[in-house]
Amino acid sequence: MQPRRQKRLLAVLTVVGLLTGAVAAMLYAMQQNIDLFYTPSQLVNGLGEKQTKPQPGQRLRIGGMVVTGSVKRDPDSLKVSFDLVDTGPIVTVTYEGILPDLFREGQGIVAQGVLLDATTVAATEVLAKHDEEYMPPEVAEALKGIKHVPPSRQVNQPDSGSY
Repeated sequence: MQPRRQKRLLAVLTVVGLLTGAVAAMLYAMQQNIDLFYTPSQLVNGLGEKQTKPQPGQRLRIGGMVVTGSVKRDPDSLKVSFDLVDTGPIVTVTYEGILPDLFREGQGIVAQGVLLDATTVAATEVLAKHDEEYMPPEVAEALKGIKHVPPSRQVNQPDSGSY
């Protein structure tokens, strides 16, 4: 090869190597900032074929239904804790701040935060659905099969055993 072609080839290989290194460094840095979505069952039992579980300290999003009667508020601060469920295990979410106006028991929510232990998430943000029909696509897919009737659609029926 001629010296001129060798220099060109070396320059092209150097640029390709630097670009590859830069992309690899960006992907590695972004890996720590990815918030994966979990349901309570996936959080406790694991995700995928290998049943991969998130590690304590990992940032994540969790979606599910707020368990009726599980909301506990601290009277001296804005701290609140509540339980989330989908089709299986229950996960406790703690949050300090003002909850959305549409937050209610028995409704679907998405919380973003950090995993404290296997069944506890410290949320930094809580999102509630904006009406009775809307649900984030991830939550809707994960909660297929749950029989939940919104309070406005429940019909008060007399007990059959009270007659």
